[in-house]
Amino acid sequence: MKKFFKKIGNAFARMMYGRYGTDELNMVLMFVALFFLLLAYIPVVGFVFPFLALLIMFWTIFRSYSKNIPRRRRELEVYLKIKRKPQNARKLRKNKKRDKKTHCYFKCPTCKAVLRVPRGKGEIIVTCPRCNGRIPKKT
Repeated sequence: MKKFFKKIGNAFARMMYGRYGTDELNMVLMFVALFFLLLAYIPVVGFVFPFLALLIMFWTIFRSYSKNIPRRRRELEVYLKIKRKPQNARKLRKNKKRDKKTHCYFKCPTCKAVLRVPRGKGEIIVTCPRCNGRIPKKT
């Protein structure tokens, strides 16, 4: 019996060779599909949510078995970029609150990067590390 399961595992590994597999986006898509299936039990909703859940599940399975790995990675990067936006904003608010007595924060007018400079230095010229723009600032 042990050999049987080992053969199945090896066959599955051979089948998945060169395919994308699962990632964080696939897991989120599956949870969304399950949520839509739960919403389908509400009688007023109708057939919309089961249909959406089915489409999302097919898309997730397609992503898992796809051999177009660069495209799937780009999709994952777009998802991670969207996911990181609120996390970065929350982190910036936390840092601003922590440093409000010692540093001042402002945005670069050209590239919109957030810059942190020490307070109490008077008129200074800040060089943006992203775009190398020189910004006169009073701290």
